[in-house]
Formats: sequence, structure tokens, C-alpha cells
Amino acid sequence: MGPILLGILAAFFFAFTFVLNQSMELSGGSWIWSASLRYIFMVPFLLAIVAARRNLKPVIQNIKQNPYPWFLWSFVGFVLFYAPLTYAAAFSPGWLIAGTWQITIISGALLSPLFYETKMSNEGLVTVRAKIPFRGLGMSVIILAGILLMQLEHARHIPIEMVFLGVIPVFIASFAYPLGNRKMMEVTNGNLDAYQRVLGMTLASLPFWLLLALFGLFTEGVPTMNQSFQSFLVAITSGVIATVLFFKATDLVRGNMQKLAAVEATQAAEVLFALAGEFFILSLPLPTPISWIGISLVMLGMALHSYSTIRRKEGQMKISA
Repeated sequence: MGPILLGILAAFFFAFTFVLNQSMELSGGSWIWSASLRYIFMVPFLLAIVAARRNLKPVIQNIKQNPYPWFLWSFVGFVLFYAPLTYAAAFSPGWLIAGTWQITIISGALLSPLFYETKMSNEGLVTVRAKIPFRGLGMSVIILAGILLMQLEHARHIPIEMVFLGVIPVFIASFAYPLGNRKMMEVTNGNLDAYQRVLGMTLASLPFWLLLALFGLFTEGVPTMNQSFQSFLVAITSGVIATVLFFKATDLVRGNMQKLAAVEATQAAEVLFALAGEFFILSLPLPTPISWIGISLVMLGMALHSYSTIRRKEGQMKISA
């Protein structure tokens, strides 16, 4: 249950991304600044946290030893994740992006064959290519069905061109985030903790964010104080707190693709938190009865994920005994 609870808590802080990005978009802010400022603001906080834990030197050494994997997978896991997500905010409301983002539940499971996991066999521990966790994937479909049902009435009022411009970038991000995260777990091989890994990926992706900010300076001008402040809030809540919690949760289940898929499935709670945030912060109306049915399906799917994880853990303990 530990990784599951960490994942849900991470989803709460991740939800600030959708609410505040939509708020910045409604106030006329550019997605370029929304994306780049978040990661630029994250750097000093992460540096302070890792330095206070006296773990800064291993991060720098690890990046120097493997610069190309760090830059590649940090670009995939952070840049190809967050830039499309903020771009989509220009064409879709926050709740629709949050709902569409739940496709990452399926995307993460489909990526399993690209990785290896350790399993117990008659010959002891062996490393084998992971398989798609169809059992967990089935439960993820329940969550996804609830999300789709919850957004159905809203989606019917969105122009088709805005739907595509909002969905396609999020679809790209849904594959990029788990791919970059898992690849960096392979690169670091457990030698860095969650704080160190987030800092390393932020530093490795920083050149891309600075280039994007430079592009924004020439095309959009300087960001407003309001957008800068809201980007600062996103950097703390989603960029630092949520990312560290999520990476910690995935670290706990590293090497087990089924449990990893279950942790990633907890991010379905983002849409629940995003709906609540949009209601209280942006004064959007409460969900309709159909949407509440969708919310119930999401909660049911998450409960099944947790139950399945516990049963597998109990089964493994019995076998070990």
C-alpha cells in the first residue's frame, strides 16, 4: 500500500498543474512560459534539498559518467512530457487535459516489453523481458472508462479541431513521462534516490528549457508577474513535491512491471483533484450525475489496483515462506 498511497498523494499535487495552467491560459499567458518557468524555478529548490542531504556530488558525478543517457531520457521524460501538456492548455480546458492524461495508465503498461524485470525461478533470480500486465491493464481500463464517462458531456461541446490539438500533445506526453522515468531508473540503477534523480533530470533538461524561454522572449515578450507567480506555484507543488513523491513510489516497485503499472494508475486521481481545484479556484460548476458515475468508476478501479497489489504481495510472501 505504501507505493499506492504515495502515488495518490503525488496525483493531488500534480493536479495543480492542470488547474494553474488553465488559469494562466485564461489570463492570456503563453504556454512557452508556463512550461519553461516551471523547470527553471525548480532548480534552486531541488539544489537546496539535495545539498542539505549532502547528496549533490553523486548526482554531478553520475551525469558526467553518463551524459548522453541523462540528456536523452531527461528530454523525453520532462521536455516531451511537460511542453506538450502545457501546449494542450491553449486548446482544451484543464479538466479535459486531466482526463485525457489518464491514457498514461495504458501507455505505461504498453511500454513494459521495452524493459526487463527480475523474477524467481527454479534457477534462482533471473532477468527476463517484461510482459504487458494484462490483469492490471484491465483494471486500468475501468479507470479510463470512468474518466471518459465523466468527461463525455463536456467533450461534446468542444470543437473537433480543439479536441485534436488538445488530445494529440497529451497522448505524446503520456508515453514520454513513464518512458523517461523508467529509463532513468535503469541508468541510475538504484544509485540515486528520488530527490537526486529529479534534480539530475531537471539539470539535464535545463538547456532545453532555457532555449524555449529564449524563444518565448523573442516571440511572446516577458511573462507577466501573475504568470510567473503561478508558474512558481506549479514548480513547487507539481515540479518538486509531486515529482519526488511519484519517483519515490516508482523506486519502491522498481523491477516489477505489474506493481509499477499499478503505481502509475494512481495518477487517475489527478482528474478528481483537478475537478475540485477548478470548482474552488476557477469557479467551474459541479460535475453532472453522469460525471459522478465516472468518478465512482475511477475510485473502483483504483481500489481494485490496490487490492490486486496487496494480494500479489501476500502470495509472494507465502511462496517465500
